[in-house]
Amino acid sequence: MTGDREYPHATTGTGRLITALAWALLLLGLWLWGREITGLPDRTDTPATGDVWAAGAADPALLPRAVAPIGDAVPQRIDIPRLGVQAPVVARGLDAQGAVDPPPFDQPGVVGWYGAGPKPGAQGPALLVGHVDTETRPAVFYKLSTLTPGATVRVVRSDGKVAEFTVDDIRVLPRTAFDAHQAYGPHRPGRAELRLITCGGSFDRVSRSYTANVVVNAYLTGITK
Repeated sequence: MTGDREYPHATTGTGRLITALAWALLLLGLWLWGREITGLPDRTDTPATGDVWAAGAADPALLPRAVAPIGDAVPQRIDIPRLGVQAPVVARGLDAQGAVDPPPFDQPGVVGWYGAGPKPGAQGPALLVGHVDTETRPAVFYKLSTLTPGATVRVVRSDGKVAEFTVDDIRVLPRTAFDAHQAYGPHRPGRAELRLITCGGSFDRVSRSYTANVVVNAYLTGITK
């Protein structure tokens, strides 16, 4: 994007091959997760906030410049001021089917981080997942689809630093044509990116799942202590 810095890093041919294979396996698991995370317990309501709208990509000239990625540190909390979200972050892995295991339904205020992937603030897309609702009430990412480009997302890390991200892209991706690379792959090589993901679309009573996923992309624009 215009105005964003590039952060080149040296890789050998073997390193590139290993990275490509690792991404292929990761995207396979994440594609499965993109299909399965939308499953919910028995319920009768149908809409999910932001089910048919997405802001899409912003004009890069109107957004702040990216800053260089920082070292690895585990995320502890996520703050989204525009949504009034302040939530703990816990590491999650893959389930028996190879899909990313989201936070349990009895923890609707918790955000899951895919712990085998990049850490927020480090190079690459860090994946944070949360439920849109439960059987009885909204969950942590209920209003995620109402974000617009330019919104701020802060992640408090275990090293005491706060990684500040700026939203530049919001999508609602249907399950019927789910594009794992578009959803989970890096949007700009060399950047530190953040991917916030929840259920979207309408609730299908037959399959007992939502029909889409809301995917918000943000990139690192500041670091504070």
